[in-house]
Amino acid sequence: MPTLSETMAELENFGSPNIRKIYLNHGFGDHTFGVKYGDMKPLAKRIGTDHALALQLWETGNHDARILAGMIADPKQATPEMLEGWVYSQTNYAQSDELSKYVTKTPHARAMAEKWAQDPGEWVSTVGWNVLGQLALTDKLLPDSFFEPYIAQIEREIHGRPNRTRYAMNGALIAFGMRSASLEAKALAAGKAIGEVHVDHGQTGCETPDACSYIQKAVEKKGFLVK
Repeated sequence: MPTLSETMAELENFGSPNIRKIYLNHGFGDHTFGVKYGDMKPLAKRIGTDHALALQLWETGNHDARILAGMIADPKQATPEMLEGWVYSQTNYAQSDELSKYVTKTPHARAMAEKWAQDPGEWVSTVGWNVLGQLALTDKLLPDSFFEPYIAQIEREIHGRPNRTRYAMNGALIAFGMRSASLEAKALAAGKAIGEVHVDHGQTGCETPDACSYIQKAVEKKGFLVK
């Protein structure tokens, strides 16, 4: 198994000044080598699951190392304490997105999502709402009634929440609407009441999808997760 120093050296070797500049424009901070996801994913696949290395990588604070950590960490070995440590130390939306994918695979996904979605902090609440959205798309055992209060909360609060939290809440609303016919109707009604969701994407070409249009197109193409 590769050591921390060997893995960090490999990440640095994959780094690109151009990608690093892009990451800076996205607000990822200076502590990054600028590793493309196209290079990161094969590296993660080659390493496989290595929970001990993942913990070490996260602790470096390096952006690329943290993305890789989320890819190789073992969901079965996650503890609430570990997840809390990671979620409160993340520093940008890319780390939030990767952490959300990982948390969704752990046994603690629902408990963490319910707690973090209510957090006032931008990055913590972003992960909370991301995971709630992922649960809507992946957990067929949860009843629709679990998600209904969150649709109402999104309608009430989205415009007053932090920047990236608004984006995550909008994404969660879309996921809820794709889950079932019942939730689609509620999500579309909420989306119409909410109107346009303003998110500052910085010096990027990213845009915030219109929830109603996205839900309707996705359902027409793929159908519902739960009939």
